[in-house]
Amino acid sequence: MSSAFSRRRFLQAGTLATGGLLASSRTVVALQSPAIPAPQDAAGSGDRVRFGIVGVGMEGSSLVSAALTLSGVECAGAADLYDGRHTLAKQLTNNPNLPTTRNYHELLDRKDIDCILCAAPDFWHRQIVVDSCKAGKDVYCEKPMSHTVAEGFDMVEAAQQHQRIVQVGSQRVSSALCRKAHELYSSGAIGEVSMVELSLGRNDPTGAWEYPPPFDLSPSTLDWDTWLKDTTKIPFNAERFARWRCWREYGTGVAGDLMVHLLSGMQATLGWNEPPRSAVALGGIFRWKDGRDMPDLHTVLFDYHGVPVYVRLGLSTETPEQARFMGPHGILDTGEFSIAYTHQTGEDNAPSYYDVGFPQPMRNKYEHAWREKHDPAIGQEPISQRVVYSGDDWDDYRPHLWNFFQAVKTRQPVVEDAVFGNHTAIACHMANESYFRKRQVFWDDATQTVKL
Repeated sequence: MSSAFSRRRFLQAGTLATGGLLASSRTVVALQSPAIPAPQDAAGSGDRVRFGIVGVGMEGSSLVSAALTLSGVECAGAADLYDGRHTLAKQLTNNPNLPTTRNYHELLDRKDIDCILCAAPDFWHRQIVVDSCKAGKDVYCEKPMSHTVAEGFDMVEAAQQHQRIVQVGSQRVSSALCRKAHELYSSGAIGEVSMVELSLGRNDPTGAWEYPPPFDLSPSTLDWDTWLKDTTKIPFNAERFARWRCWREYGTGVAGDLMVHLLSGMQATLGWNEPPRSAVALGGIFRWKDGRDMPDLHTVLFDYHGVPVYVRLGLSTETPEQARFMGPHGILDTGEFSIAYTHQTGEDNAPSYYDVGFPQPMRNKYEHAWREKHDPAIGQEPISQRVVYSGDDWDDYRPHLWNFFQAVKTRQPVVEDAVFGNHTAIACHMANESYFRKRQVFWDDATQTVKL
């Protein structure tokens, strides 16, 4: 008799012996998102928050569209190095007279602009955020907060020195789902977390950032030299502009694009606000051999104060986005629209299958004694419990933007400030550093650097 068969028979026998275990309970609970007031009429403009948008591309245009659905919010100007996005900004705001510019400093100089939404590529984040804070503007900065570890600390310092509100744009931390996951964990639903698994997979060219460049993109419609900033000077390249995430010089790869969301949600769920102790990564470019130098498969094992956090991100196979939190009392499976909580007792529900090695009389005696002590009374059999909490898309921009704009008015803290965003970004930088160095890396808090 094989041990595999013995274990299977044990599980089956235990289920049959305690017939109630065959029953299961599945409850679905709908979560209510906080009410967000609809836009006000222009008559109430005295109390409006007026923002300028820097970077009106794919992410920036989504931010503008979402922001304009909120009460008391107005777009007062837009900056982008590509002229086609000046036209887009006017279309999004339905304002043909919207001030637009290639120079974002013009927005910072305006006294009628309260705050900045920054949706420029990663390698521009530090300069825009620091300049905005110095100019007295609060900032909503798209994720990942920084392009390098050192830049993140510059941004934290600028926010603190100039007493500016900085919200980082991993929007799920403001969602009803994320708040419920934190509530469940804090109440002891799964016990002390022992491991976290985070995963997401895509399987299409757009998901792998092979975006089609605008048809009219040229040195005459784009300030290419300024866009390159302090990176390697190369001739005009439309694909580099549209697909900048593919290159380490401009972006942070799947770590900064996808992992940062999963890690932000994890931090908010578990109440963690720190970088990991270490990271070890494996991956490579398996499918998208288009000249990029960032991996299209990135797997990482982090150590967060002794708790292993495993992350898998790929651009070659479609898999659901999922964050799984495991503990001795059960599992929290969180995703874009729901949380599934499955309770586990952590106890045997039948005599141990180890007794197959007992002589038969001893086995009979052991099983009889076990059942006398543990079998539930008829009608009181335990029921397997699974509760599913459904909610709005955890990647809806509106709650996160609303949190930011309210903070601009009230000066109350935001849910994802510069310190929180920096800690998440550090983890992403460690994942990239481990991948490129092909070895485990460690966080040195004393020097605020990544060490080998």
